[in-house]
Amino acid sequence: MKALKTLLAATLLLTATAACGGTGAASTGDGAKKTVTVYTADGLADWYKTRFDAFTQKTGIKVQTVEAGSGEVVSRMQKEKSNPQADVVVTLPPFIQKASADGLLQKYDVPGEDHVKGVKGDDYVTVVDNYLCFIANQQAGTPKTFDDLLDPKFKGKLQYSTPGQAGDGTAVLLLLHHLLGKPGALDYLKKLEANNVGPSASTGKLQPKVSKGELLVANGDVQMNAASIANDKSAFSIFFPAGADGKKSTLALPYVMGLGAGAPNADGGKQLMEYLLSTDAQETVSKDAFGVPARDDVKPTDANFQTVEKVTSGVEVWQPDWSAVLSDLDADVAAYTKAVG
Repeated sequence: MKALKTLLAATLLLTATAACGGTGAASTGDGAKKTVTVYTADGLADWYKTRFDAFTQKTGIKVQTVEAGSGEVVSRMQKEKSNPQADVVVTLPPFIQKASADGLLQKYDVPGEDHVKGVKGDDYVTVVDNYLCFIANQQAGTPKTFDDLLDPKFKGKLQYSTPGQAGDGTAVLLLLHHLLGKPGALDYLKKLEANNVGPSASTGKLQPKVSKGELLVANGDVQMNAASIANDKSAFSIFFPAGADGKKSTLALPYVMGLGAGAPNADGGKQLMEYLLSTDAQETVSKDAFGVPARDDVKPTDANFQTVEKVTSGVEVWQPDWSAVLSDLDADVAAYTKAVG
């Protein structure tokens, strides 16, 4: 849970955490065993910083990240399939399921995953729970319904991340499918296109635009947006537009992790995954990053968790069948692309 760029190469930002002094993915020599490379969807940088530092102090293994949109990290793994570089991937559904279906992950039963009741499979498990939301600049007020977003005052001032590329953008399409049916959702998005600025491969890049007033409304997710408001003093509010029945709803959109197939440092990757799902690390999810712990035996009471509870109060949470979503994804994205031109 954060400028459209050229596919993959120009979108992916290779960074090292403060605990990491290396450059590029670990590959050869003894150094390869001292570094774990994580391909990750954007949004968890604040949590990663503290957890990766602690992991390095505990194990001596450094962590470096490649951060991009949810679909793009999986696309990169596909391109590198003959020469894998990622040890661990963290992304949103249905892209983690796609990585699994395409043989990009290897089976690993992470200790503690029996306490995870959310999204998990033979080769992936939820690490942080989260929810789809929208954000509005104070100039926009707070739109109450999806129909409010069709108002001409939002022309050129509204943007949502692209379904099929960004996890949050895909979630927008899925939520509208759920509320309106697929034909109704496409009809709505075709109308919304009159206000839409255009595609964006990363939801996180929309946050500063809304904060500055370049955009008035964008999609997002609760964890990333709440952290931005608190840490970056972003000038926007979180909201959930209601459907025709007046009810507010959203869908669960967790960060899910898996061990890369052919991982250069599989042992280090396993250690990192075990640590991130440990109770010690899970107890910091809300305090450090406004996320919701994936483990059901971790019960946070901190102020950040209470903020998330307050923001989502009265909002109905829908749990998609992600396997069914994945089976229809290509056709649904193609239909969306055709509808919006």
